[in-house]
Amino acid sequence: MAELNASPAKNDGKKPLRKPQSLRVDLTAMVDLAFLLVTFFMLTTTLSKPKAMDLAMPVDAENQSVAQSRTVTLCLGADNKVLLYRGLPGNSNVEVIDYGREGLRKALISKQQLIKQQTGKPMLVILKPSNHSKYGNLIDALDELNITQNKQYAIVDIDNKDVDMLKQQSIY
Repeated sequence: MAELNASPAKNDGKKPLRKPQSLRVDLTAMVDLAFLLVTFFMLTTTLSKPKAMDLAMPVDAENQSVAQSRTVTLCLGADNKVLLYRGLPGNSNVEVIDYGREGLRKALISKQQLIKQQTGKPMLVILKPSNHSKYGNLIDALDELNITQNKQYAIVDIDNKDVDMLKQQSIY
């Protein structure tokens, strides 16, 4: 609490002096309250939980085969570019696209609809990151697959044919 302490003033027979008063504020209660609040907020806060994408692994992957008409391959190149083709390399036209809504997302949605109309089955995406792609590019590609609700995909090592195709498009 606040206290007012008056100190005696010296008067040498002159005019009476005004009594100087010293002011002392006791902050003990405020410090106690501050520590109680800090303790309360430390104990009641929730830390952010890590976010992870669900991953379903096949039981027996070696005996499963997929028709090439259902596969779309994404070769991740340099300069934030993606090489996209359907089926086996060299058998179909090659598209060079970038990441984002108008690039990879639009291409995935159109290929997904086309494959669903032609085969009646879902699309399988094969991701092949190159040595010149960034780790963030792989994460962006996985995010786009998640946004477009592609449930079947695989991440594999890049082949020499794919590297040659990236070099031809000058994105390796």
